[in-house]
Amino acid sequence: MVDLPQKVLSSFFITSTTNMSSAHKNLSDYKAQGLPDISDKKFAIVTSEWNHEITSALHKGAIDTLLKHGASEDKIVSKWVPGSFELTLGAQWLAEDSSVHAVIAIGCLVQGETPHFDYICQAVALGIKDVNLRHNKPVIFGVLTTQNIEQAKDRAGGKHGNKGDEAAYTAISMLSFHDQ
Repeated sequence: MVDLPQKVLSSFFITSTTNMSSAHKNLSDYKAQGLPDISDKKFAIVTSEWNHEITSALHKGAIDTLLKHGASEDKIVSKWVPGSFELTLGAQWLAEDSSVHAVIAIGCLVQGETPHFDYICQAVALGIKDVNLRHNKPVIFGVLTTQNIEQAKDRAGGKHGNKGDEAAYTAISMLSFHDQ
């Protein structure tokens, strides 16, 4: 595992959010052509209760996208954890279920006045990556890392789309990639 200095990670999270926001367009547009039949696939979504206004919109976006592309309601499992830090363990528990084909982790971290944001962002990102590799199945990082609540709202159904949609699309795409 590469251990990046804290400043590099902080810069990555802030820079990627800033650069994306400068686009002033719906960032959730994606190419739906060529997606596989997912009617027989089981998806699990683990969502943070913290910043509930944002995460519930992301959660809804993920479910709506899965249903739109053919997932069965009875094959979508939704679980909630207290905060984004707990997403990693929640995702791991869901990934341990051999009937689950992909896990989507949804959360929202907003920059505060202390370095807590940096530590949580790093822990969640690396944790989700580890769960992917440990269970050899898609575990999607659907966690917003924003500088303020307005940026989060913009990405939870606002002017920049819904990152929950993107997380679900990514899960479907990764299953397609694996099945090729």
